[in-house]
Amino acid sequence: MKKFTFLLIIMLFFAAICNIFGQEKKYPFEVKKSGKGKQSLILIPGFASSGEVWNETTAKFEKDFTCYTLTMAGFAGSKPDADASFKDWEKGIAAYIKTHKIEKPVIIGHSMGGGLALAIAADYPELVGKIVIVDTLPCLAAISNPNFMSKENNDCSSTVNKFTAMTDEQFRQMQTQTIPRLLADPSMQDTVIDWSMKSDRKTFATMYCDFSNTDLRETIKNIQCPSLILLESYFAFMKPSIEAQYVNLKNANLQYSTKGLHFIMYDDKEWYFNQLNNFLSSK
Repeated sequence: MKKFTFLLIIMLFFAAICNIFGQEKKYPFEVKKSGKGKQSLILIPGFASSGEVWNETTAKFEKDFTCYTLTMAGFAGSKPDADASFKDWEKGIAAYIKTHKIEKPVIIGHSMGGGLALAIAADYPELVGKIVIVDTLPCLAAISNPNFMSKENNDCSSTVNKFTAMTDEQFRQMQTQTIPRLLADPSMQDTVIDWSMKSDRKTFATMYCDFSNTDLRETIKNIQCPSLILLESYFAFMKPSIEAQYVNLKNANLQYSTKGLHFIMYDDKEWYFNQLNNFLSSK
């Protein structure tokens, strides 16, 4: 009986060890993998958005590419992390690329997802094959203040307190007023508002504050891969200040949409897909 008990303990010990080492490393996002192409696309949604924002994009390209579509932790109903930060999200995506041996992926990012794509390509240039930036600037705050300098230890507590103190109805009202300024297609506005409503409020506030403090204007000089920058039509009226932000990015191809707002993939679909097709098919 003692021998049986000892063997049982040994077996349970090894089972526990296998379970610990067999577990997937935890990343600050959920991943949906589709397609079986040799080349990979990593698609990062924007602020408070679901990976579903890329549904039409993956439907177009998954026959030729393997698509890794992310939804960041705490956004659009995904489980939040205790301490979200732009830098930790950047490190998490880079770690996922390394761990899963994804060879020179094309990273496509919208809004804050585009900021993450720029940061990864700048800090891990050896990992990335190409980047597509959908309506993102290296430093959002510099639009209103060109001399903006990010704070080293930025305190986001007041922003968190402000957003978490809102009732659901107050928050919905704010998003209902905000989203039509970012998305012209009325058929998708309720969907995007719903993603915000399903987002963890603390994560929403923290990442809003953290990304507002992010300045990549200098670090993008380290990006070595071809870069396609797709910008909303409004930015065409601000070309000097927009292009000043991207002046340090070598191999940058800046293209301005002729209609629509921030969600270019919904508001100017034909132009968006033409730009992607041409860029992804080029050597």
